Amino acid sequence: MIYLDNAATTMRKPQEVIDAITAAMCSMGNAGRGVNEASLGAARTVYDTREKLAGFFGAEDARQIVFTMNSTESLNIAIKGILNPGDHVISTVLEHNSVLRPLYEMEKKGVEVTFLGCDEKGTLDYADFEKAIKENTKAIVCTHGSNLTGNKVDVERIGEIAQKHGLLFVVDASQTAGVFPIDVQKMHIDILCFTGHKGLLGPQGTGGMYVRKGVHVRPLLSGGTGVQTYSKTQPEEMPTALEAGTLNGHGIAGLDAAIGYLEETGIDTIRAKEQALMKRFYEGVKEIPGVKIYGDFSSMDRCAVVSLNIRDYDSGEVSDALLTDYGISTRSGGHCAPRMHEALGTVEQGAVRFSFSHYNTEEEVDTAIRAVCELAEEE
Repeated sequence: MIYLDNAATTMRKPQEVIDAITAAMCSMGNAGRGVNEASLGAARTVYDTREKLAGFFGAEDARQIVFTMNSTESLNIAIKGILNPGDHVISTVLEHNSVLRPLYEMEKKGVEVTFLGCDEKGTLDYADFEKAIKENTKAIVCTHGSNLTGNKVDVERIGEIAQKHGLLFVVDASQTAGVFPIDVQKMHIDILCFTGHKGLLGPQGTGGMYVRKGVHVRPLLSGGTGVQTYSKTQPEEMPTALEAGTLNGHGIAGLDAAIGYLEETGIDTIRAKEQALMKRFYEGVKEIPGVKIYGDFSSMDRCAVVSLNIRDYDSGEVSDALLTDYGISTRSGGHCAPRMHEALGTVEQGAVRFSFSHYNTEEEVDTAIRAVCELAEEE
């Protein structure tokens, strides 16, 4: 199988990650729940990973890194934890349902939401952010990279707008963490939400969030923490305030190894390889009659994603043919990005998404180009 669905999850992981998870499964206890070596070893792994992630994202303190199971949980904690009835929040049509659905829930509770539009290539007009600000605007919530078009958003520019107007800035880094440099201080990010199983090359069920010091987020969950047992309320100290229950220690051990791999290999090296593969594919299919590509490719400094349609074929049928006839795995349909599909006019047809990893090869890309060409030639 040629796996080109890395925007959904990176299937191939570094061997170091697999080894770390295996070792943890054989030795790890519950972090913060005892003084035995199994528990202390787990706590050390959690602490080490927290430290690595803080350095990776430029956080001012490792205690501001919170572990969750994925970006969806992180975004739910962030959105539901900072907004109140009467607040106004600005977001965009580029967003994943992990942002949209929590915002819709808060809308029902009295939060006002403005979704900024995009042009035909899925590109934002940054001037729209400032124009949308009202007296009751509390926050801006947006993605760092579209999972459908691959367009990268200039979050530093938006962060400057948020800081200028005293707004909280929440960033969904699902498609960019581990591939693009992220510095929460430089980019003026108040809350960064990320998942472990995509560009960070960790296991599924891992993720987290950075919360800037001084930003109060209501806990989504309350429960066991291993500290302040006799308190009736969730501890307020970070990161415990947002980490109720047993952490995914085995997964965090894998994430710890994944960060080590990224630091040793270099995310610039990884990104260059992925973007080169994406460019090779884009150049190979863009002139094929009947093929329509979505997104802005004026710059190749973008997520390694190419979404397309062939004639008026249903995207699901094309994806099935790619898998059945060529052994190529892609993602079709709506990609959990309904407003983006509405903006592109692809609600009914969906789109076929090809997304690349640095583990993919030029030979695999060339096979995918040939497959698209042959499918486009069919009557």
